[in-house]
Amino acid sequence: MIDDYLRAKRLGDRCFRRDTVRGVYPYLPVLDEIVSPADVSEEHVGLIEIPTDKIVGTKTKGRTESFARNFMPILDPGSEFAAKWGQLYDSAVTEGIREPIKVYEYMRQFYVQEGNKRVSMSNFLEIEAVLGDVTRLVPNKTDDPENKIYFEFLDFYRVAPYYDISFSHEGDYAKLADYYGENLKDPWPREKFEDLRSNYTIFRKAFKKEGADRLDVTTGDAFLVYLRFYGPKGLIGIDEGLLKRRIQKLWQEFVVSGDTQSVALALHPSEVEKESNGLFAMWQKKPEYSSKNPLKVAFMYERPAETSQWIYGHELGRNYIQQAFGPEVETICYNDCTCNELLRWRIDQAVEAGAQMIFTVSPIQMEETMKSALHYPEVKFLNCSVNLTQSMVRTYYGRMYEAKFLMGFLAATRNRGHKIGYLAAYPIYGAVAEINAFAIGASMADPESEIYLAWSSEKDRDWRSYFKEMGVDLISGPDLIRPEKATREYGLYREENGKIKNLAFPIWDWGKYYELIIRQVLEGTWDDEPMGEAKALNYWWGMSSGVIDVILSPHLPYQTYKLADILRQSMVTENLNPFYGEIYQQGHQKIKGYGTPKISNEEILTQTWLAENVIGTLPQMDQLSRKAKAAVNVSGVIEE
Repeated sequence: MIDDYLRAKRLGDRCFRRDTVRGVYPYLPVLDEIVSPADVSEEHVGLIEIPTDKIVGTKTKGRTESFARNFMPILDPGSEFAAKWGQLYDSAVTEGIREPIKVYEYMRQFYVQEGNKRVSMSNFLEIEAVLGDVTRLVPNKTDDPENKIYFEFLDFYRVAPYYDISFSHEGDYAKLADYYGENLKDPWPREKFEDLRSNYTIFRKAFKKEGADRLDVTTGDAFLVYLRFYGPKGLIGIDEGLLKRRIQKLWQEFVVSGDTQSVALALHPSEVEKESNGLFAMWQKKPEYSSKNPLKVAFMYERPAETSQWIYGHELGRNYIQQAFGPEVETICYNDCTCNELLRWRIDQAVEAGAQMIFTVSPIQMEETMKSALHYPEVKFLNCSVNLTQSMVRTYYGRMYEAKFLMGFLAATRNRGHKIGYLAAYPIYGAVAEINAFAIGASMADPESEIYLAWSSEKDRDWRSYFKEMGVDLISGPDLIRPEKATREYGLYREENGKIKNLAFPIWDWGKYYELIIRQVLEGTWDDEPMGEAKALNYWWGMSSGVIDVILSPHLPYQTYKLADILRQSMVTENLNPFYGEIYQQGHQKIKGYGTPKISNEEILTQTWLAENVIGTLPQMDQLSRKAKAAVNVSGVIEE
């Protein structure tokens, strides 16, 4: 009995000394000192199995100084406390811990009211869960990210009562439910719930064995990464060696998922080009490509270019690089990748044909692109999207908000009233910034301008009828035309007397974009670990790189041309940005004040607010088309 207590005490003393040296409070935290009763409400959860690693402290001051932070005892072996601990330990070894402990849960951590010694012995015996009677302290709702994640957990717990899984990011509980074909509104079928528990237990054991403690991620974060690549099927009964190999393959993705510093936005091509010189250049082997040994590049399209404005632009880019590089680069496109199965098949075909670089041109292709990148690590994969966190696939997109700002300013100078229409596509990363930049540009030329917003991806809504009903005849429409259905309803245009007059349109110069990316490979400046420590790389180039621009109608007055060119040059040199200085959102709520710096690139990409002169809202998920939902699920700024 005393020997067991001494062994437990040594663990406690070691933890106590380590915390003291580090300047960390060495005793158990006390819930009553952490939260005020006025800031929480109580609800009784009842008897549940509590993961011992989530029991972190005591409810009251009481016995807190009898234990180190790891719940191991630190009082003298001759004390009454030590004797009672020893007696309970002997009983636990022979009969088990039969009486439930009483705990309070706050923000997914548990604080003991009765049963401190039982928790201590459970930790000492490495018991993973104990039975406890739980009272939950629910905090008031705030905008704090941790608070939002906690309330997402509460939604999850009500449909799948499981405490073990924790996440670090908003929206992850919904993603988990989606992988199991469920949601956070309806109770999960028992079979699905048991599958989740079994899958997570199997993964947690293997992940821990591979060194989970070395990463700054929760096991839940890593589990979600695993599900993204392999799905939930097959974990029960999986060969341990296969699971080990999968975890090792995904290790870098685990790192990126838990470290925002491992995600980088490259704003200029020069940021990702690493020049080699001096002695290093002599030893560096530069790839040699020629007509006999070309760089083979494949493009994956959902459908033929003539049926899609978006894909048509990428096909023009593919044709451009074929001409720009000649026989040194060989390209091929697959234009029937309508689903993940077909995309996977086409990627397999491309790799078998020798493709060394593969571009997928839609965010909804990202999931399969990642899986293929895991399967073919020697191939360079890129997906046309932005602000996604994965290291195996680089993303590329344009700062189109810069062009939209110019077009908004131009629209307000050519408008006959104050109403302007704006047709948006999907509510994905960057799209809301384009709306707001357009609106801010318009308000700079006409402070009374009103931007009427419609979404082409909304079901059962005719945006043309809406604009007509609102009395709008000047419209910012799609960026590109669709070849098979030629129309002048693109760019900035005005409709009058049944005829359309184009004033300007933005340019996605995909040829230039692809040229800049491919040249990195040809010249040997592509780096497997670009931008220092960053692992997940997102290209987000703009007007300064020549991949985004605005074309003006030759029928515009020369004064308009002159003013637009001044603004354009200021954007190119980055001396002007729509998100600098004072900004208000709808309802005249201030976003930032006069003279304040430009908001961060991450804030630009993830905007969910609309400028105060925008008339309209972001759509709800159930209002979107099937294809739009697929894109939003990957890189959207709205949630279910």
